[in-house]
Amino acid sequence: MARKYILDAGAVKSKLQRMALEIIENNLEEKSLILVGIREKGSVIARNIERILNELNGFSIELIELSIDKKNPGKVEITKASGFDGQVVILIDDVASSGRTMLYALKPFLEFHPRKILTLALVERTHKLFPINLDYIGLSVATTLQEHIYVEVSGEAVTGAYLE
Repeated sequence: MARKYILDAGAVKSKLQRMALEIIENNLEEKSLILVGIREKGSVIARNIERILNELNGFSIELIELSIDKKNPGKVEITKASGFDGQVVILIDDVASSGRTMLYALKPFLEFHPRKILTLALVERTHKLFPINLDYIGLSVATTLQEHIYVEVSGEAVTGAYLE
């Protein structure tokens, strides 16, 4: 069965560039940002966003990774466990479907007082079951509940997204 691509590598590059520009535009007064990539593919997207932001702006950017079992999200681990007070935190994932992963990914930051927490996903499905709205969206897709969206990565490159 042939894959139904909704984004190719060129479109992904454009979406990441646009989201990085939106981040800059919406955070002009900030001196630093903390990008939190949800492993694995969200981390690749976060590293790409970091690279683009470094090319375009003088933000001090800290990149950390968050590990979560997306099927059973009770335990959440991050590579850094402090220093979020007064900071701008951007949670980054590849696909946002129900909102559950993003909701549970907030857990480690609730012990602190960040200035704001923003969310970013390359692809958003419109089947939210949890009260999560994305601040930065590459592409929003209406799908059936039986369809799934997969993001492809090769090393540090995001090569596409398809519907199955």
